[in-house]
Amino acid sequence: MPKRVIIAGAGIVGVSTGIWLRRISDAEVTIIDRLPPGEGTSHGNAGVLAACSIAPVTAPGLTRKAPRMLVNPDFPLFMRWGYFPKLLPWLLKYLSNANDSDTRRIADGLTTIVADSVDQHKALAAETDAASWVSDSDYSFAYANRAAFEADAYTWGLRRDAGFEPIIREGDTARAYEPNLSPDIGLLATMQDHGYVRDPGRYVKALAVEFERLGGTILQAEIKDFDLTDGKISAVQTDQGPHACDQAILATGVWSKPLMQKLGLSIPIEAERGYHIIFKDAAGGPSHPVMVASGKFVATPMAAGLRCAGIVEFGGLSAGPSKPPLDFLRRHAKASFPNLTYSEDVEWLGHRPAPSDSLPLIGQVGETGVFTAFGHHHIGLTGGPKTGRITAGLVAEQPVNTDISAFNPMRFS
Repeated sequence: MPKRVIIAGAGIVGVSTGIWLRRISDAEVTIIDRLPPGEGTSHGNAGVLAACSIAPVTAPGLTRKAPRMLVNPDFPLFMRWGYFPKLLPWLLKYLSNANDSDTRRIADGLTTIVADSVDQHKALAAETDAASWVSDSDYSFAYANRAAFEADAYTWGLRRDAGFEPIIREGDTARAYEPNLSPDIGLLATMQDHGYVRDPGRYVKALAVEFERLGGTILQAEIKDFDLTDGKISAVQTDQGPHACDQAILATGVWSKPLMQKLGLSIPIEAERGYHIIFKDAAGGPSHPVMVASGKFVATPMAAGLRCAGIVEFGGLSAGPSKPPLDFLRRHAKASFPNLTYSEDVEWLGHRPAPSDSLPLIGQVGETGVFTAFGHHHIGLTGGPKTGRITAGLVAEQPVNTDISAFNPMRFS
């Protein structure tokens, strides 16, 4: 009799896992989410398949710099101070990784998930309608000058160690390559062999259609709890009743934390509030994805227009959008691309799942039959297909051929 598998979460990780599980097994797979596919965090990212994004934020020196960042109105880090006491235990764990040894350990782990991102997305979307949303491209990092680029030498060293070497263009050469750059941007460090998704939300929806074509089922409900029988999962409880299963996969991002508590595990994970603005029908922007180093945001030319995404704000899950992060993003986007024109702009707020060690949780929780596939911080879209492929292999008891020890969900127990 085929195994019954429930996947909690209809974002890029959950849908990817469902597709791979149906491709490699005869399991009866159901995806359950409170939102339709691709309408949560997976909708709102920068869209870049950022294979070189292996360096965590917690680089050496962050602890010393963080207080100045928080009080600098021209730095893309914001805090809702009423939330700070609740954030503090997580923040102390997070900052404890801001040293060379932990940074390199985390970078090694992230490389496993993201370095072959473009190939993983193409394999996932092959011969489906979703494939049309994936574009090959360069990915550039824009700096004011050579000194600003060299100030990031530590991070570029990590990337080079992982096999990523940029092409450096300066002055007129940079402007010839990307004509709409501000005169204040004097250097581009460009990574080749990257890619981006022209509409992440519609991409995930197209993948969900493929999942259903393969025999999977999608239900819209909110998972509240697990039923365990003799220590193993036997059902998930939703706001619309129970659903029996033999195995379950948690791919609900930061919303996985309370579900892990049902299994007796307290995961140090926080919601990192991220914003984007879509400048609809845009002209005068970049021709390919550009990370603007001064504003720590990515500008990506998408189907609907230019999406500028980034910013870090801490303030939990319940508060609505803040005005200062959006003002910051709008100001820096226009400064970086002074020729930008558009018909209107659309604002969005989402919640990145940020574990205290910046590494996702991938694997089985003890012997419960519950598997984790969440906590991707800034690399959710980039690493979603690889995570889904690994998780499907674990559930189907097929060899993974990848060292996933860094992602052990029991590491915080």
